[in-house]
Amino acid sequence: MKTIKNEEFGGERPLFGSHDLRLEDCTIHAGESALKNCSHIEAVRCSFEGKYPFWHVDGFSIADCLFTEGARAALWYSRNCSMVNTIVEAPKMFRELKGIKLRNVRIPDAQETLWHCSDVDIEDVEVDHADYLFMHTDNIRIRSWRQQGNYSFQYCRNVEISEADIHSKDAFWNTKDVTVRDSRLDGEYLGWYSENLHLINCHISGTQPLCYCKGLVLENCTFGDDADLAFEESDVRADVRGHVVSIKNPTTGRITVDSVGDIILDEFRKAPADCEIIVRDGKN
Repeated sequence: MKTIKNEEFGGERPLFGSHDLRLEDCTIHAGESALKNCSHIEAVRCSFEGKYPFWHVDGFSIADCLFTEGARAALWYSRNCSMVNTIVEAPKMFRELKGIKLRNVRIPDAQETLWHCSDVDIEDVEVDHADYLFMHTDNIRIRSWRQQGNYSFQYCRNVEISEADIHSKDAFWNTKDVTVRDSRLDGEYLGWYSENLHLINCHISGTQPLCYCKGLVLENCTFGDDADLAFEESDVRADVRGHVVSIKNPTTGRITVDSVGDIILDEFRKAPADCEIIVRDGKN
C-alpha cells in the first residue's frame, strides 16, 4: 500500500482512480471528487474541505479526521466504509452506501444524512440538526445514540436500536420490523403507519404517539405527561408502566396500564374495535 504524508491537494479529482492508498495528515482543499472511483483507501488525521471526496469508492477507512462544511455530500455511491473518531460538519453525508461502520463519530449538521443505505452498524454516535435522517435505509444496528432532528427513520426496514436518546417528531413513520430497547423517544406523532414496531423498556413523550400501527408491541414502557391520545387506529399489544394521559380508539389487541386519565372510545372507532384495555389500579 502506498502512503502519502503531510501533503495538500485541491481542485478537480486530484487522486482520482487511486487504489491501495494511505493518506496521513493530509488536507483536501476546495475542489471536487478528490478520491472518486477508488478502492482500498485509508485516511488518518486528514482534513476534507472540498465537495464529494469519496464517491464510487469500494473499501475505505477514515480515522481521526475532519470533514468541514465545504465537504458536503462527501460519501455517496460507495461500499464498505469504516469511520472512527471523526467529526463531520458537512451535511448530506452517506447516500447510496452499502456497508457502513461508525464508531465515536459526531455529526453536528446531519440534515438529509444516511439516505438509501443498507447494512449500517453504529455505536457511540451523536447527531444534531438531523432532519430527514435515515430515509429509506435498511438493516440498521445502533447502540449508544444521541439524536436531535425531526422526520427520522422514515421508510426504514429491519432496524435494531438500543441505549438511544432520540428527539424527533414524526420518527419511525412507515417503518417495518423495528425494535428499540432501553431508550428515550421524545417527539410528537411517534411511529405512525409503522408495521411491527417493538418498544422495550422505553420512555415515550410527545402528543399522539403510536397511531395507525400494525403489529405494535410495547414491553415495560412508560409515557410522559404530554403523550396523550395514544394508539388511535392501532393493532397493539402493550404493557405500560405508570400513568397514561389518554388512549383513543385503538382498533384491536390488548393494552395494560397502571392507570389512565381518559379512555376515548367513540363512534369513529374502526373495526374490529375489540381492543381490550386493562387498568391495574381498577379505577377505569
